[in-house]
Amino acid sequence: QVQLVESGGGLVQAGGSLRLSCAASGRTFSNYAMGWFRQAPGKEREFVAALTRSGATKYYADSVKGRFTISRENAKNTVYLQMNSLKPGDTAVYYCAATSGSKTYSKGFGYDYWGQGTQVTVSS
Repeated sequence: QVQLVESGGGLVQAGGSLRLSCAASGRTFSNYAMGWFRQAPGKEREFVAALTRSGATKYYADSVKGRFTISRENAKNTVYLQMNSLKPGDTAVYYCAATSGSKTYSKGFGYDYWGQGTQVTVSS
């Protein structure tokens, strides 16, 4: 089992920045590819970003490319999502997730473990 706890959400004005963190515990963090997802009210959960076990390769949804950056520190068992140039459309609950074996994690599929989420609200 892997436990994931997100933090760093909050209320920010459009154009502002936030950095989300996701702390992992339970198993060897570096064995897992990690991803960030979000779910806005009334909408389905959508893939935001993912990165490999080492963090060397990163993947982004088109909607956040160039504004969001995913990263990880394996020594701290933590994955981050730096969000810049935020828009009201980025308002959602953001979740981190982990997978040890999915071949399609870069497209948002096959994640085994999920956090409880952190709310991000962007005001106009």
